[in-house]
Amino acid sequence: MGWLKSYLPVMAMLFNQSIYAGISLSTRVAFLQGMSPRVFVVYRHAFATIVIAPIAYFSGRNSGSYYLNLKSFSWIFLTSLIGMEKVNIRSTRSLAKIIGTVICVSGAVSMALLKGPKLLNAEILPSKSIMASGGDHWLLGCLFLTGCCCAWSVWLILMVPASTSHPDHLSFSAWMCFMATLQSTLVTLLLEPDPHAWKINSLLEFGCTLYSGVIGSAVLLFIQAWCISLRGPLFCAMFNPLFTVIVTILAALLLHEEIYSGSLIGSTGVIIGLYVVHWGKAEKVSEANVKLTDPKSMVNSTEDVKILINGSSSVKACCKTNNLEEPLLSADSPSHR
Repeated sequence: MGWLKSYLPVMAMLFNQSIYAGISLSTRVAFLQGMSPRVFVVYRHAFATIVIAPIAYFSGRNSGSYYLNLKSFSWIFLTSLIGMEKVNIRSTRSLAKIIGTVICVSGAVSMALLKGPKLLNAEILPSKSIMASGGDHWLLGCLFLTGCCCAWSVWLILMVPASTSHPDHLSFSAWMCFMATLQSTLVTLLLEPDPHAWKINSLLEFGCTLYSGVIGSAVLLFIQAWCISLRGPLFCAMFNPLFTVIVTILAALLLHEEIYSGSLIGSTGVIIGLYVVHWGKAEKVSEANVKLTDPKSMVNSTEDVKILINGSSSVKACCKTNNLEEPLLSADSPSHR
């Protein structure tokens, strides 16, 4: 079962990206039904908060978990963002991480920009497409997506000190969903003056919103926080280009989107780059496991040993585990008289 435990974060991130791909498709479907994007965001995080908050509350009561206080917030936002992923250009593994990242990102970019000959669904007439062009808003959309990627990267890095300060990932995910609900509600009230925009007009819109909120926000935020605490932000970030591959495949199968040769080449680059990066990070994980299992690494560890004398714990002796032959009490102590 040891191999299963080591591959569990990988399987969790593959599950995450598959769900994110489903969210992308369901979100587009809801928008094609006429639902306001800003209202969709509010309902999504509201549903997530309603589901995860009671679970986090009762789970925290039963386990006596940590509570999120001012110290946690100050630690999250004041912690340095430098040095979380060490890179040594003389190391083959570090070079693999750099090269793999470039290959993975280049593959994702080529999927978005390159077309080439059509490979699948070429005979289907174009209709309302999930990949449809935004016309005059295409450049603005690219700028928003760039800002989203930057904000997502900062969030991944901030989750490292956040997980250290507040190890209860379930409670932390509930707080994030709640804060997102408040922020999106405030923005939507300012930018969406029409009260009819808040109405959910069909069961399909409700289903897409519920799926995106419960699965896409509540469950996936918890899994993401758990993976970051185990493997770090780079490990989780490298799976994001895989999202583009999964969306392309699902869009072709479910929505009959056209697939071009550029998408095939790009997806191959994403998979190769992802494998190279994880090969580079495998050394870091193996070194951590060696330190935990190597008895030599624990030789110099020290611990405080409390010795009870006549029912009191006022006398303390500090001993080193590498010199257990020396007595804990000296010859001048009362116990030797």
